Amino acid sequence: MSHIPEHVVKAWISGFGVAVPRGATATTHEGLETAAAGLAPPLVVKAYGPRLLHKSDAGAVRLDLGSAGTAAAAAAEMLYSLAGQDIVPDGFLVEEQAAPGVEVIVGAVRDPAFGPVLLVGLGGVWTEALRDTALRLCPITEADARAMLGELRGRALLDGHRGRPPADRDALVKLLLAVGGPGGMVEALGERLVEFELNPVICGPSGAVAVDARLVGPGSLDGPSTAPAGTVAPHGDFGRLFAPRGVAVVGASTKKPNFGNMFLGFYRAMGFKGRLVAVHPSASEIDGVPCVPSLADAGQDIDYALVAVPAKQCPEVVRQASGIAYVQVMSGGFREMGNPELEAELLSAAHEAGVRLLGPNCMGVYSPSGGQTFIGGTPGRPGGIAVISQSGGLAGEVIKVGEWRGLAFSKVATVGNSADVTPAELLRYLADDDETGSIGLYLEDPRDGRGLFEALRHVRKPVVALVGGRSGQGQRAAASHTGGMVSDTRVWSALGEQTGMAIVTGQDDLIGTLDFFDLHGGRGAPGTGEVLVIGPSGGASVLAADVFDAAGLDLAALPEAARDALRALGLGAGSSLANPLEIPVGPRGDPGLVRHAVTAILAERPFADVVAHANVQSFFTFGDSADPLLAYARSVGELQRELPGTRITLVTRNAECAPAGVEDAVREIARAAGVPVYRTMEAAAVAVAAGKRTLAARSAHGTA
Repeated sequence: MSHIPEHVVKAWISGFGVAVPRGATATTHEGLETAAAGLAPPLVVKAYGPRLLHKSDAGAVRLDLGSAGTAAAAAAEMLYSLAGQDIVPDGFLVEEQAAPGVEVIVGAVRDPAFGPVLLVGLGGVWTEALRDTALRLCPITEADARAMLGELRGRALLDGHRGRPPADRDALVKLLLAVGGPGGMVEALGERLVEFELNPVICGPSGAVAVDARLVGPGSLDGPSTAPAGTVAPHGDFGRLFAPRGVAVVGASTKKPNFGNMFLGFYRAMGFKGRLVAVHPSASEIDGVPCVPSLADAGQDIDYALVAVPAKQCPEVVRQASGIAYVQVMSGGFREMGNPELEAELLSAAHEAGVRLLGPNCMGVYSPSGGQTFIGGTPGRPGGIAVISQSGGLAGEVIKVGEWRGLAFSKVATVGNSADVTPAELLRYLADDDETGSIGLYLEDPRDGRGLFEALRHVRKPVVALVGGRSGQGQRAAASHTGGMVSDTRVWSALGEQTGMAIVTGQDDLIGTLDFFDLHGGRGAPGTGEVLVIGPSGGASVLAADVFDAAGLDLAALPEAARDALRALGLGAGSSLANPLEIPVGPRGDPGLVRHAVTAILAERPFADVVAHANVQSFFTFGDSADPLLAYARSVGELQRELPGTRITLVTRNAECAPAGVEDAVREIARAAGVPVYRTMEAAAVAVAAGKRTLAARSAHGTA
């Protein structure tokens, strides 16, 4: 790993328009006085060499030197001190000391999955102590740069603090773009980048100066980038993956039912209309399904083969699949079990056969309209929700629970280890799929993180991701401060900020956000942060305010004209006319009151999102019929029909207190009107916040 001397790095970055101090170098302390003669004090002296990556720690920096002679004397003292540490410097750099200002770190590091990542934060000695930083994947835009500065907890220092002049933010934005923007330093380095750091950058009222520069990785700064930036790889046509003409199942048994038999049963139960065959060396049929001796004998109309045999047998089976478009290997025991060489052999076999490989270690594909399934029972109705998952079990849960809640799916693909077909490639396909309106992801190791980033930047459909194992790789050891502050969690968060992808932390929130996207994704409501919350119980309203505030949503105050309109409806006696708005909702209340109240408020202030809630328990504690609750649900549904540009959400608190079937009936009424239903304020807040962020990002791209 090579370390380029600081003065060489500074000469290079100055070519990108980054300001650096005037300076000179000398190989000996005796020559330093002559080198410093043309510089204006105060001066700074630094020693440089391969063992001086962190100069301050080694005592290889001297500040506030008043003359060239003083600088030479400081270099002599430094040389003696370094000798005691068994360090011999290559030379000395003397520079004019920058004027005081806010110290900032700007760095770039190569993430193993996502490629170059840019970091900015409070710099100098505060970098490790405060860890006040923001991240983005490269290349960044000007909007990214400004957003990064706005995320810093110490951003007030840049605006001027206790009478100090504000820093030149425009100059700092320009510097960030010079490092991580299109045509910047990171792009110029390409695959040669390992770590790059400017720490500190001194930000004053009239500019930003990089007073220290460190670059690890390339042996030379000469030559072009070794990898183009900003390109999107073409995706495969996965039409036959989701709607195969024929399916072959390898691994079903004539003696003892196994996974192969189970999948044969799934296809038969769903009424697969294409040709279904089992692969068995000697049997003529298994469970009523005709057999062929090998995949090589399956026939030209077989587009999809499912392999459920022991891992060591899988490569040979896949080699026989020539002519079949897609082979899914359900079997585990590959890279995920410490056998990467077996996975490499499997991938090689797929390449030899000319087939695309799904998995290994995955459950398969689900598409009600295309006849694909990996779960039992009758398939749900076709819909517009797609899912890409690296967990087959979790994907099955999302389908089953989602369909119970009324969601309908277009295409679900489980990809397991993603040895060949990656989440990024499927995402690019689904972005252009006319049957798909919104996309959910469950990812652990994206395999092609850079491809995923590029695909997400070009998707114009709402996307929500649940990321598992975000702390699995943890903080990566790195030589620079930058590398030490880049972690999996922060990179995923940056990915969401830059692409508009919502990130959730649980399966229920993944389903809930997909529900919100499915019903509200086509509405023209803006992605602004204001939310109106309306329903019974002052305590519930207070808790709702806390929940929505924590989700970054603004419960904006009601204008006086709206409060007058509410008083005209008989509201306000004994309760405040605030947001959240408390209204009587229960077995003896007027089910249409919520509709009238919201209509009155929106006439004065156009909230983009309205969350109506009800305490289901009260309907059955103080009443003996489900009719009032169903009437309330119908009223909320009618409100949505009357306000097609507003996103209405319903929360049925304590729904478990309802008799059997009532919750399903409420959900059915609301969903028919385009209203998603949640059991808790927390679940609703996650979905509303995710929807706002994603739909706002789409609006910014002109696609909402």
